[in-house]
Amino acid sequence: MIETVVSVGLPIDENLNIKKKRVTPARPLDGSEKRISVVTGIHGDELEGQYVCYQLLKRLNDNIEKLNGIVDIYPAMNPLGIDSITRGIPGFDLDMNRIFPGNSDGSMTEYIASKIIEDISGSAACVDIHASNIYLREIPQIRINEISYKTLVPLAKFLNVDFIWVHSAATVLESTLAYSLNDIGVPTLVVEMGVGMRITKEYCDQLVDGIFCLMKELGIWTGETITPKKPIISVDKNVSFINAVAAGIFVPEVDHWKNVKKNEIIGNIVNPLSGNVVDKILSPVDGIVFTLREYPVVDEGSLIARILEYTPEETQ
Repeated sequence: MIETVVSVGLPIDENLNIKKKRVTPARPLDGSEKRISVVTGIHGDELEGQYVCYQLLKRLNDNIEKLNGIVDIYPAMNPLGIDSITRGIPGFDLDMNRIFPGNSDGSMTEYIASKIIEDISGSAACVDIHASNIYLREIPQIRINEISYKTLVPLAKFLNVDFIWVHSAATVLESTLAYSLNDIGVPTLVVEMGVGMRITKEYCDQLVDGIFCLMKELGIWTGETITPKKPIISVDKNVSFINAVAAGIFVPEVDHWKNVKKNEIIGNIVNPLSGNVVDKILSPVDGIVFTLREYPVVDEGSLIARILEYTPEETQ
């Protein structure tokens, strides 16, 4: 069943409609069912979640007799952004993930945010799917603030991701959907994966498997599931940020999500006009490359990679 979560008027007799697909068991509901919400499309240039929603619905529709709870899927929280491939809400110059929990008596965007929170409230869990931007590739990971560490890490382990990154509370933005939902008691897991404006099918399929694992743990799914990956969990590990020291074309020399040694070459920044290597980028630590530059053109200060300080023995 497709439902309209919120609808607001726009100029020239148009409406902004945010919709969800609710999937329920084949049997009649008795009121005891748990509910999971899967959210994506808050940023209009992050499209990995679109394929995840498609695959979730396909598997659910093909095996509806194994569903024991309610699944709410929100594929486009920012439909205007998705239509125009714009990160924020077009016409408002506004990042939608900076207006939660919203206000039902506030501006149009605050009203929309409040209705989204109202609709998701009561869920046993929420999965908030994001992608990277067009410049960087992220391995499938869950980012958690340390405030919710004890609640969220046990759930995150079921999502079949490679990496769980626990942030300090100082870096948490209270205006995000995830923070607002966690604040009202809806355990919300933020997934980051892939590249902006792209669909990385391998990553999406990996996450879909994990969502079914989480649903089974919650008692919402009775069908077979995979054994989820055992993720690396970073709580007190150092993360090194590598930035370009000069402009040019970045050519990587390492693979994404691979171990590197201290002083191993990450890649070169080259000048295609002179034929020179402008900068040879070396790893500052032993670790794993979990973020890697995808878009080759760089300026001074551009992020090249993030490396989790980790020894090869710790990854086995």
